[in-house]
Amino acid sequence: MNFFCFGLNHRTAPIEARERFAGHARSPALLRDLGCSEVLLLTTCNRVEIYGVADANIANEEIAQSLRIDGSSSKDDLEAFYRKENAECARHLFRVAAGLDSMVVGETEILGQAKRAYAEARASRNAGPVLHRLCQRAFRAAKQVRSKTQITRGPVSVGSVAVDLAEKIFGDLRGRKVLVLGAGETSAKTLRALASRGVSDLRVSNRTPARAEELARELEGIPVPFATWLEQCREVDILISSTAAEMHLLTPPLLVPILRDRADRPLFIIDIAVPRDVAPEVNEFDGVYLYDIDSLQEIASESRELRRQQLAAAEAIIDEHVADFQKHLGLPKSRMRPTKECPARASGELRTSEL
Repeated sequence: MNFFCFGLNHRTAPIEARERFAGHARSPALLRDLGCSEVLLLTTCNRVEIYGVADANIANEEIAQSLRIDGSSSKDDLEAFYRKENAECARHLFRVAAGLDSMVVGETEILGQAKRAYAEARASRNAGPVLHRLCQRAFRAAKQVRSKTQITRGPVSVGSVAVDLAEKIFGDLRGRKVLVLGAGETSAKTLRALASRGVSDLRVSNRTPARAEELARELEGIPVPFATWLEQCREVDILISSTAAEMHLLTPPLLVPILRDRADRPLFIIDIAVPRDVAPEVNEFDGVYLYDIDSLQEIASESRELRRQQLAAAEAIIDEHVADFQKHLGLPKSRMRPTKECPARASGELRTSEL
């Protein structure tokens, strides 16, 4: 038995690379064809990772190609990826689920995202006994880290960091008009963070109207039909976008007529979607200030310092779970404490510094 993790994240690859390898509906099936007996695809705004079980080694180039959404191929792209096997794969997932590997250390969204990825893998029969044990242990480790440390103090979501950025730009957010595009978990936390800062004019739009209406009711906001969200950009001060669209929703040609009606009022756009909802060229317009998910890292690093003292306790909990998991599965012992992410070799082997 051999299980592995292969992926890239906010530390190893810029958003341009994460967009190209965002994964898609056929990725698990392609990996099954390559020889994986079990497959789980975990995608968030900050990472895309494959967790797989295979009897034989599968080349990194083939795994990467299964994640690529534009159909092209280049060995140079492999430099951004990392690969972890067996015990190190387990350690990585445990840290990911606990929020220790996140841009916002201690963030809680990732555990829900990991649980949904596992549920989808189970529903499609891509997750079997190995990934079941691995994921269940990861969820237990994450729960223990949360309950026995204070790692979740301070801003603990991408949405809260996005709101911190908006507050740095505007100062007091009260009186500002905000449109949030998308109604998933990240958008919901962003809306709640905005409401907690005194924003009363909250507008939410989503492809599924019922979800937008539900969030709007909860926060006394305004539901906006998805077909008309662009018109709202004539009025709002801030647009925060977090959808699962596969192509840009806001492009320069769409924005030009909107800007003519804004009478020199600046428009701040925070795009926390991957792939991005807003074309980067939008930032070239006068009076438009566009920030993507990578732009939030500087703000996230500030909150990371607040929780650094809790990391040692959290890592100790992860150590215990990895050691027990190794013993349970009969995996060989290895030096457990990670250093930094190491890119995967083209051959599929690990670098020695990763062990």
